[in-house]
Amino acid sequence: MTLYPVEAGNFKLDGGAMFGVVPKSLWNRTNPADSNNMIDIAARCLLIEDGNRLILIDTGMGDKQSEKFFSYYYQWGDDNIDKSLKKLGFHRDDITDVFMTHLHFDHCGGSIQWNKDRTGYEPAFKNAKFWSNKDHWEWATNPNDREKASFLKENILPMQESGQLEFIDKTTAGSFQDSSELGFGVLFVDGHTDKQMIPHIDYKGKKLVFMADLLPTVGHIPLPYVMGYDTRPLLTLPEKKQFLETAADENFYLFMEHDAQNEIISLKHTEKGVRLDKIYTFDEIFN
Repeated sequence: MTLYPVEAGNFKLDGGAMFGVVPKSLWNRTNPADSNNMIDIAARCLLIEDGNRLILIDTGMGDKQSEKFFSYYYQWGDDNIDKSLKKLGFHRDDITDVFMTHLHFDHCGGSIQWNKDRTGYEPAFKNAKFWSNKDHWEWATNPNDREKASFLKENILPMQESGQLEFIDKTTAGSFQDSSELGFGVLFVDGHTDKQMIPHIDYKGKKLVFMADLLPTVGHIPLPYVMGYDTRPLLTLPEKKQFLETAADENFYLFMEHDAQNEIISLKHTEKGVRLDKIYTFDEIFN
């Protein structure tokens, strides 16, 4: 097995929305805002090469939305999935599986693209299976009013219409379970959105956990620092607490999907609770 970080493109989000009830005077220390109150956000995906399989975890927001849509998210930099895959010697047609932690547009938008004549949509990875789970799929395809703007039907329904959609089996939220379908473990959590999936991968003697939106940035490590986007913030708190304590106890390495400055981190126990221990690049840990 070989792992590769894949940069899908950077953007910005409102700092207040990203930190909920936490005052800007506090979160601005770790996630400095620009003049529009926007903070830097990454869409850092993970590619797993395992035998004949090439598994991509999340795909960023893609490029098919309107100019008006992208004007809300202040894209910056020149990274995208195609450039990132090319640097690694791969093409999107090589991808055998796309695993989506959840179906918010900034995690799955790159899974679907316009068709050739722009009359409809098609999978951006024509040879891949798209993996979600049944409960989250139902949640996303029948969205509540609060999340409706994040679950875009053009990002989601073409997966099923193409016949390429598959569901991960799940048991109980709140504990890791092995995914026999893909060869890595999955933690189901419900605070951010229903049945978000957090992959954990045993690699070169270490445990790497893909954080998705359970821990968006280093600035979100303190327990009350919960995103305004979370649908059940009072559920995020115990889910996050349990995970952070386990991560510190067992020396997990956390792969930060959305932290534009910090690629991988580790945690430690302190008198104030679990806090940041060390920051690493991917190459420092695994190469």
